[in-house]
Amino acid sequence: MKFTKYLLFILLTVSICFVGCSCKVRGSTSGGGIKFSIPFGSTYNYNDVLVKRVIDGDTIELASGQRVRFIGIDTPEVHESRKLYNDSKRLKMDISVIQELGRKAYGFTRDLIEGKSVRLELDVEKYDKYGRLLAYAYLKDGTFVNAEIVKEGYASLMTIPPNVKYADLFLKLYQEARQDKRGLWKE
Repeated sequence: MKFTKYLLFILLTVSICFVGCSCKVRGSTSGGGIKFSIPFGSTYNYNDVLVKRVIDGDTIELASGQRVRFIGIDTPEVHESRKLYNDSKRLKMDISVIQELGRKAYGFTRDLIEGKSVRLELDVEKYDKYGRLLAYAYLKDGTFVNAEIVKEGYASLMTIPPNVKYADLFLKLYQEARQDKRGLWKE
């Protein structure tokens, strides 16, 4: 009976580790022992995070090293990728033209948020297939970064359900930017 209770305790402990929490084993500097911690209910605070660098017009890297992809928007590619070649074929545009537009979008986003603290808002899905955090970003002054990039004409729309919280706003801003020939739509 004691063995059964012990085995049940072990199974329960192991299953808790694999369901919804991360287990960390780390060395201790004081006694040389190993500490095992299970951070139950740990949440990540994205209310004040530093943008280390802008990777392209719609992707940033935080000071923590975590990459964040802005929800609801898509900017032209800067870097060599399958998407760049697919966009070139789909839009019937030369790769170098797309990359030049991508550099303009990158420059706008860089000037807007690089080196600044932002607040991140998550939607239904937290990560994309590349492991990037999916988020809406806000500057300290309240500027809605995703919306600002669209409003100023540096992004198209990329609405992927279930992350559609601001899809209507983005559509309105996109249509206005195109109509008013702002940003990339000047050309």
